[in-house]
Amino acid sequence: MTHTLSTEQTSTHADFAMFHLHPHLASAIANAGFHTPTPVQQHAIPAILERQNLLVSAKTGSGKTLAFLLPTLHQLLVKANYYAGTRALILVPTRELGQQIYVQCQQLLDGSPLKAGLITGGEDFKKQQTLLRRNTTVIIATPGRLLELLTLDFAPFDNLETLILDEADRMLDMGFSDDVLTIAKYCNEARQSLLFSATLTHAGVLKMADKLLKRFELIALNTLRDELPHIAQQIVLTDDTTHKQNVLAWLLENETYSKAIVFSNSRVQASALCDPLRARGLRAIVLHGEMDQKERLRVMKLFRDGVVNILIATDLAARGLDIKNINLVINFEVPRNGITYLHRIGRTGRSDATGLTITLVKHTEWNLMASIERFLRQNFIRRSIDSLVGKFQGPKKLKTSGKTIGAKKSKIDTKKDKAPKVKVRHRDKKNIGKRRTPTAKVPAV
Repeated sequence: MTHTLSTEQTSTHADFAMFHLHPHLASAIANAGFHTPTPVQQHAIPAILERQNLLVSAKTGSGKTLAFLLPTLHQLLVKANYYAGTRALILVPTRELGQQIYVQCQQLLDGSPLKAGLITGGEDFKKQQTLLRRNTTVIIATPGRLLELLTLDFAPFDNLETLILDEADRMLDMGFSDDVLTIAKYCNEARQSLLFSATLTHAGVLKMADKLLKRFELIALNTLRDELPHIAQQIVLTDDTTHKQNVLAWLLENETYSKAIVFSNSRVQASALCDPLRARGLRAIVLHGEMDQKERLRVMKLFRDGVVNILIATDLAARGLDIKNINLVINFEVPRNGITYLHRIGRTGRSDATGLTITLVKHTEWNLMASIERFLRQNFIRRSIDSLVGKFQGPKKLKTSGKTIGAKKSKIDTKKDKAPKVKVRHRDKKNIGKRRTPTAKVPAV
């Protein structure tokens, strides 16, 4: 059965008491300042408590992490079994998202007998091996490193009760499909399985759901083209990379924000942007996938704590990261597609907070930006900066008599008024003035 839900079907007066969660969790969420469940939490939590297999689609910043953590931890606390090995496994596409879920899980379990562990690349292999062997109740892991551990001679997931895939579409984009399916074979077949995704447009998400979930319920609370009323979306036209850098610096010096993320399409470009901004006194730092795990954790801590307030990042930071007070997102380069665009801007405007997104567009990126607008069925606000107005103002679109103004004339048009050129052959010149003898026709036999 499929349920496509909307925010109109949710209660604005609901609170977490409606779920009758374990007292330890009820106290933990109250202490954390959570009072009203979001729409995805209102719909997903009761279904998970009933042990249904779910495929859940909800926009970024909608509260998906609590939607699967609370009912899963409730079931583990209510049915205590401290020697069953790992009872819940959460797979995530990136180390940063894994770290974020791990921290939230620890906060919810603080003071309880249950333990959580994090398994990602870049960390000590033997320590992670020990986590699996010491009955760690909840494991949060990236697929690649976990699969390395599972190839050893032990099976820690024989008693697994719940398998969760967070950001399932991103895992598919990163090529983890085969790894995830292989990991699932190590898991108890009687488990509950949950897939959470920001979008269902990725063809592989439904295929994976069919393979992992068998019979499942679909909860879809949004589509890609839903309006984002809390996020103002602007574009600024630029001439070249140097012009972009000047516009970027002006925006970061003149906009009002607590924290900002600047996205680029490559590690090289992200690194190149940092030093010039620091030279202007801006507190900027870089995050990309080639950094080792300790450095990545250090960068995220500096950004979370506000020691730096500008994060220059690749799309590594476009998924799952939930950091408070990000109210400005700048796309230094136009993202490669509309889905990536949505995930980038989803770092701001979370939990109904307001945010501003600005995309810098040069002439070679115009068609890509236009395709994103068509894909999302939206028209972004055109903006210019008086002191930095560029020469590129977009393609001319006015038409007269079916022809675009300023368009280059075709070769046919330029020759339209000229007399046709007659070809003169050399043998014809030699015969000028000579009398031609008609050729006799030979009758057919």
